[in-house]
Amino acid sequence: MQKKFVIAVAFLCFTLMSYSFTNNDSLKAQMLKEWRRSKSYTNEYLNAMPADKYGFRPVDSIRSFSEQMLHLSNGNAFYGAISTGATAPSFGAGLEKRRGAQSKDSVMYFVNASYDFIISSLEKLDAAKLEERVKARGQDETRLTFLSKALEHQAHHRGQCTIYIRLQGIRPPNERLF
Repeated sequence: MQKKFVIAVAFLCFTLMSYSFTNNDSLKAQMLKEWRRSKSYTNEYLNAMPADKYGFRPVDSIRSFSEQMLHLSNGNAFYGAISTGATAPSFGAGLEKRRGAQSKDSVMYFVNASYDFIISSLEKLDAAKLEERVKARGQDETRLTFLSKALEHQAHHRGQCTIYIRLQGIRPPNERLF
């Protein structure tokens, strides 16, 4: 009887571990899909705004279009590093305000480099590590939670850019949920 119990417990543990492994792999695959979609969608925004309007800001007290997108890229690098444990690309301090980073070509470079970093780092990450807890900015959360917050952050700033594009008389890219 005791042997059957031990075998049953071992089987249950193996089943739960297998489920967890499969579940984490599915989460990782879904996150990769979301980050690839987000990169493509953000590039539609970058391409919609004319190069000579990257310095546009709806009012003086808020970021310009280029500053919004550079802020998005810094967020991707920061949260991507926390989420995956990889070393973030060094864009340097003050990227949002750096004069040489404001052109369409430069903004596109930094934004795409940030997405490439987070996607490639996530591809290399062992899916089981998504459940690991990490501490950053006073928060103690799982890697998956920080990865989700990174998605939220970039969507927030991309969404703000909808108004910038509309104020130029241009229709912004259609929503891309999938």
